[in-house]
Amino acid sequence: MSNQDETAENRLRKELPDEVPSAAASAQGGEVPQPQPEVTGRQRLAKGLWPPRVSRAQLIVALLLFGLGFGLAVQVASNSDGDDALRGARQEDLVRILDELDDRTQRLEDEKQGLEKQRDELENSSNQAEEARRQTLEKERQLGILAGTVAAQGPGIAVTIDDTKGTVEADMLLDAIQELRAAGAEAIQVNGVRVVAGTYLTDSGNSVSVDGNKINAPYRFKVIGKPQDLEPALNIPGGVVQTLEKEQAVVTVERSDKIVVDALRAAEQPDYARSSSR
Repeated sequence: MSNQDETAENRLRKELPDEVPSAAASAQGGEVPQPQPEVTGRQRLAKGLWPPRVSRAQLIVALLLFGLGFGLAVQVASNSDGDDALRGARQEDLVRILDELDDRTQRLEDEKQGLEKQRDELENSSNQAEEARRQTLEKERQLGILAGTVAAQGPGIAVTIDDTKGTVEADMLLDAIQELRAAGAEAIQVNGVRVVAGTYLTDSGNSVSVDGNKINAPYRFKVIGKPQDLEPALNIPGGVVQTLEKEQAVVTVERSDKIVVDALRAAEQPDYARSSSR
C-alpha cells in the first residue's frame, strides 16, 4: 500500500471514530451498546412522589384534616348566610328582633332575681328554724330544771342540819326551803328528794316526809343559786339558822362553785290542764 493510501485511511478513521468499533462489533456478531439519557432533578422528584407511599397513620390524619376543613367551610358558609340574612332584613324586622332579645333578657333577669329571692328565703327559713329549735331545747332544759325532770349543776351552797335531839319539824324545813327560794334558789334537793313547786313536807314520827318520801336526820340540802345571796338569807337575825339552833340543832352552811342536783322526778301528765297555744 502506498503512502497516499495510508494517509487517506487515517483521515477516514479520524472523521468516523465511532463507526469503526461498531462495524467491528457487528462483524463479530455482538450488540452495539446504546448511550443512556441524562436524568434531570425534576424527573427524580416526580419519580419519588409517584406512585405515592401512604401509611395508615398518614391516611387517618389526612381524613381528619379533610373533615375539619369541611366543617369550617360549612360554619363559615352558615355564618355568612346569617349575616347576609340580617344584612338584607328590613329595619322593622331588625327592630322586632332587638325587642325580642330585650324581652328575653328581661325574662331571664326576672327569673334570676326570683331564684335568688327563693334562695334567701330558704336560707332565712333554715336559720329561723334552727334558732327556734335551739330556743325550744333551751326552754325545755329550763323547764326541766324547774320541774325536776332533768339534773342540774352550778354554784350554790350545801346546808347540813344535824338534829341530835329530834326536835326539828317539817315546818322548820319548809321555812328553810321558802327562804332559799326567795333568795333565788333555782334547784333544791333534800336527802335525795327533788324539791319542786308542788313539794309538801309533813311530820312522820321523829322524822320528816318530803312528798311522801320519809327522810331522816341529818338533813342535807343541795341548793343551786348565787351563794352570796343564799347564805345571808339563812343567817339573817331571827332567820332559819337561829330558829334551828334554838331547837338545839347544828346547822352548817358551805359555799361551793359546783353543786350537783341529780335527784329526778318523773314527768307528770296533768289531768285537766292543756296547752292553749295552737
